Amino acid sequence: MTLYEAAHPPKVPVVQAGQQIDAGRWFVTLRTARVGTVPPTGVPPSRPVQLVMVDMEVVNRSATPNNVLHRVVTLAPAQKLPMPTGYLDRDKYLAGYFNPNMPERLTMAWEWPAGVPVPDKVTITVTGQIYKLRDNVYGASGWFERDPVATVDLPVEKAP
Repeated sequence: MTLYEAAHPPKVPVVQAGQQIDAGRWFVTLRTARVGTVPPTGVPPSRPVQLVMVDMEVVNRSATPNNVLHRVVTLAPAQKLPMPTGYLDRDKYLAGYFNPNMPERLTMAWEWPAGVPVPDKVTITVTGQIYKLRDNVYGASGWFERDPVATVDLPVEKAP
């Protein structure tokens, strides 16, 4: 059965923008995507960059603060993009740790490669995390990566 499931993985559901996604450790709601050259802080970077920014809402469902959201929300093609930077919408500053059960609005910004045109639509993949009381290697508890739980296609708003 395991070989069959590996050869025929289930399709990842496509979710509409604005729908809440249960990713185990997180509730994630993706809103909009846009392109810009200035991050949400309003301070232009020292060298010109093109940023793809995704507005979202998240809720940390674990019992402790954490900052691993960049492993849960990925922008295709993730292998070519550096790790995103998160900015809290409430103060336009870098997002650090997210407190448990405290909804936060934030913007994740990926630096887009120079010379590569930004598509009209981006696909965001939300990967789940699962809590295990005992893992298989060390017998310790923790949150562990799981398969993607949803994808969201967002139209990209272009800067004038």
